[in-house]
Amino acid sequence: MSPNLYHLARLLAPGSDRSLGRVAGDLASAGVPVFPCLPGQKRPLTARGFHDASTDLAQIEQWWTRWPEANLGLPTGAVSGVVVVDVDVREHVDGRESMRRALDAGRVGMPVFTVVSPSGGRHGYYPATPGVVQRSWQAARAGVDFRGDGGYIVIPPSRTPAGSYRLVTVRQGAAAGIDSDALRDFLDPRPALQPGTAADRGVAQNEPGMVVSRLAGWVAGLGEGERNRGLFWAACRAAEYDIAPATAVDVLGAAAGEAGLGPREIAATVRSAYRTTHPTAFTASRPAGPAEASPVRVPVGAGWGLV
Repeated sequence: MSPNLYHLARLLAPGSDRSLGRVAGDLASAGVPVFPCLPGQKRPLTARGFHDASTDLAQIEQWWTRWPEANLGLPTGAVSGVVVVDVDVREHVDGRESMRRALDAGRVGMPVFTVVSPSGGRHGYYPATPGVVQRSWQAARAGVDFRGDGGYIVIPPSRTPAGSYRLVTVRQGAAAGIDSDALRDFLDPRPALQPGTAADRGVAQNEPGMVVSRLAGWVAGLGEGERNRGLFWAACRAAEYDIAPATAVDVLGAAAGEAGLGPREIAATVRSAYRTTHPTAFTASRPAGPAEASPVRVPVGAGWGLV
């Protein structure tokens, strides 16, 4: 059952007893699953990471008795009922500007509450949308990540050498939820390609540059953390247009290489995309490459502290 985010905010607010173990126990008692991360870091301490998150008080006590300074991790998505928009603030990218644009465009509402990370970033907390898969994603060029299904976030009062995670804003009447796919598409738009008639696809087959040049330009600009799934997406679009796999490897591969991917990784990703989207075409023309690889999973204002 999804937690009440206002109650969650109260549990994360500064108080007299802010020991990590005490907060972990309070969260578990409220039905919020948590797990330990390395003291001062974000990496999970347990073997299965966020998959080990628990509300079992005995387990929580065992973990924080063994690791009293362990940071607190919260799995995001359906498992906890919480999703988080993570806005990075770094030297070369400031996600706050991206979120200003998204707010002005009406692509996102205000979060229920906001946490400031030790690096100066912002974490906006929203309720997960019941019955909807909201996969985690990254839009590195926009400086924004989304933590949903398959992800986790480090929460207050966890700390790093740079400082502590701090609850800074709670907003009454905030957004009831978030359309994470719409936000991703706004922040990191894909080339607009819609397969048309068989004749249209035939033109693309005879002159593949008309299609793949747009895809390649987009792939070349992908940043670390989004290159694999971006190439996978582009290769799927090429397959939908009946572009020969060898052409996709040559043209998209050159762009992906510019973005930083290696030849073996490129071939495996394109192969996975074609087998997923258009297996018949791929069987007819199979690019040389390494052994089979698993498909790449293609999986916020004053309240944000933006002003």
